[in-house]
Amino acid sequence: MTTMTKKPYVSETYFEYAMTSHNQLDYRILIANPTDAPPEEGYAVIYVLDGDALFPTLAEAVKLQTRKPKGYEPILVIGIGYPSKEPFDMERRCNDFTLPVSEGKLPPRPDGTPWPPNGKANEFLDFIEHDLMPAVSKEWPINKKKQAVVGHSLGGLFTLYALCARPHLFSHLVAGSPSVWWADNAILNEIKKFTETWNGQHALHLLVTIGANELPDMLEGAAQAAEHMKRLSDKNVHTHYVKFDEEDHVSVLPCMLSRLPRFLNS
Repeated sequence: MTTMTKKPYVSETYFEYAMTSHNQLDYRILIANPTDAPPEEGYAVIYVLDGDALFPTLAEAVKLQTRKPKGYEPILVIGIGYPSKEPFDMERRCNDFTLPVSEGKLPPRPDGTPWPPNGKANEFLDFIEHDLMPAVSKEWPINKKKQAVVGHSLGGLFTLYALCARPHLFSHLVAGSPSVWWADNAILNEIKKFTETWNGQHALHLLVTIGANELPDMLEGAAQAAEHMKRLSDKNVHTHYVKFDEEDHVSVLPCMLSRLPRFLNS
């Protein structure tokens, strides 16, 4: 059975854990423990990908926006990072966040190097569903009806795929600047299949964000993904699309992350 080994982190309410997945991949799990008691139904949870980059900003945004007496109910923030502690560990995130791709379906990398091993999104979903979520539920009372996942760029691609592949896992999904271009827009085919089979058995909330100054293909991909998902508005899928003025692919991150406490309560 996978276990979490606790390590010291930066404060008395932020903790770091080491986890090894069922397929022997190591993860660095960062957790912001709410200081308030859980609501009767348990804590809402946000799982944030690229935790080494995004966890600190999100944890502080949640801390500020859940202050009593006027703040939202407390939220447990879980950052999924890697032992390298790199803000964006390209080797690992490329492996974990992407769909399988046929040879020749990826553009050349800007530096001319080969793409890292990729296409293991389903195995990463297995880790979240069968290793991480059960470990978290053993430590904290969890509201299983308020579970969010947020990812940026390739992580945004992954959150779109998670919605299509395992819609039972998360109630709220955030695709920030999603890399829809991956494998010749393969995620749009996944969304199309999802729209044809989804019967609306429970509510799903999707937030797609993008910076207005991002590359044209990123803007087009995000808009296409959001437009396709909006077709399910009559099947209990609630899609919100936000374009942040004057923001680029990196500067958009704090804007997107600050929206999450409100989004989780939508």
